[in-house]
Amino acid sequence: MENIILLSGKVKHSITLDPTVWIFDDRKVDLSTYFSSPYKNDNALEEYTKSVSKHWDREIMEGAVYPPTLKTEKKYEKEKMLTGTFGIPFQPFLKNAQPAEQAVTLIIKTETLAYEIPLELAKDLILGFSDMGKPLTADGPVHIYFGDGSNRQTPIKYVKEFIVK
Repeated sequence: MENIILLSGKVKHSITLDPTVWIFDDRKVDLSTYFSSPYKNDNALEEYTKSVSKHWDREIMEGAVYPPTLKTEKKYEKEKMLTGTFGIPFQPFLKNAQPAEQAVTLIIKTETLAYEIPLELAKDLILGFSDMGKPLTADGPVHIYFGDGSNRQTPIKYVKEFIVK
């Protein structure tokens, strides 16, 4: 139970977060490249349209190229999960908790300290949950990174609870 983190406070729904299952979540991001890659556009329809157009153009120019076998893809994904360093955006959890309209602050409680950040900045947080394929058992269960990567070298560790105020 020491891996469980509670998201509560001025929210419609209190949420229990379990970082041990996020390795299977499609929303996970690779922390080894996340902060060094350029800003990612959140417009899913626009991204989809661009990728389909690019694929269509390539097929017209070069002809159809068949993807590698499913077995090869699964092997690569399994190897990446076993050796990767991953995080997950905090925003979907915050959205599902449905903060009250008057809520303005997120308090991050650790074993010894409490950090207060504006709720608008909290939407960009990344919760690191894996380092080199291993869960963060020594100083976890999660490390908290700001969306701009400003605390990339010194993330918030030993997180126990999130409270919306």
